[in-house]
Amino acid sequence: MKLFVRDLTVIDASYLCQQRGMVGESWILDVVMSGELNEMSMVLDFSRVKKQIKQIVDEYVDHRLIVPSQSAAIRTAATQPGYATVDLLRGDKSLHLHCPEQAYCFIDDSEVTIESVTRHIYKVLEGKLPDNVQGLELTLRHEQIEGPYYHYSHGLKKHDGNCQRIAHGHRSPVELLINGQRNLSLEQEWAERWQDIYLGSTEDECTLAELNLSPFAAKVNEQSHHAFRYTAPQGEFELAIAKNDVEMIGTDTTVELLAQYIAEQVSLSVEAGSAIDVIAYEGVGKGAMATAIGKLDA
Repeated sequence: MKLFVRDLTVIDASYLCQQRGMVGESWILDVVMSGELNEMSMVLDFSRVKKQIKQIVDEYVDHRLIVPSQSAAIRTAATQPGYATVDLLRGDKSLHLHCPEQAYCFIDDSEVTIESVTRHIYKVLEGKLPDNVQGLELTLRHEQIEGPYYHYSHGLKKHDGNCQRIAHGHRSPVELLINGQRNLSLEQEWAERWQDIYLGSTEDECTLAELNLSPFAAKVNEQSHHAFRYTAPQGEFELAIAKNDVEMIGTDTTVELLAQYIAEQVSLSVEAGSAIDVIAYEGVGKGAMATAIGKLDA
């Protein structure tokens, strides 16, 4: 007997890639289980499926920075108890972190792909399901997006959940309407502008000298890299990232404020008096809407 659950959960995370840097990602997880019927004539009731598997995936994978530990470009080291440094070596666009260990998801592969993350989730779930569940099939997939989308990473220090981690992200569509009509050209501009971007808050910026990074960060400088540091309920988070991979935002980077930021930026290039509507997504099926009025003189 088989039991399936589609759209069990969404994994919103970021991962490290030697070619792309830090990549925000959103994956939908589908699950199929097989096994003998239990005393309730079920393999496993739906409420327990969603609770058990979602809880485990949320704890070990979701809202973490996924690190391919076997990559030749990755360096990791434990520091003080419960903390570790992670370095992605990619020339003058290297990336360096010092964070609580719970901010990372280390996978035993040389690169992060849907297949390698799926293998990791199988390992995480091993031995944690009821005995009558004899088979497990996992499918990670992308949302089918009709239109432009971007990959962004950020951290929300004021969040009391896992969003506070300084390097997690999303794969998100954006919809821009001018006077009620979608403008695909503007949407594509933002998709390109925020492709593999880190959205940094000016409030979190510091100097590189204030960071406690590994020796692999010794060659970065204030001209090449932004430095970010903040303390949140889960601990102290530190990041140095190439300026070319960052867009600085004058507020926090919640989706509400990002929607308003996009609307205000778009208003500078749209004819004065035009109505601007922004629908900004945060991962799959959720987000925020904002409005503005065009300011560009004809």
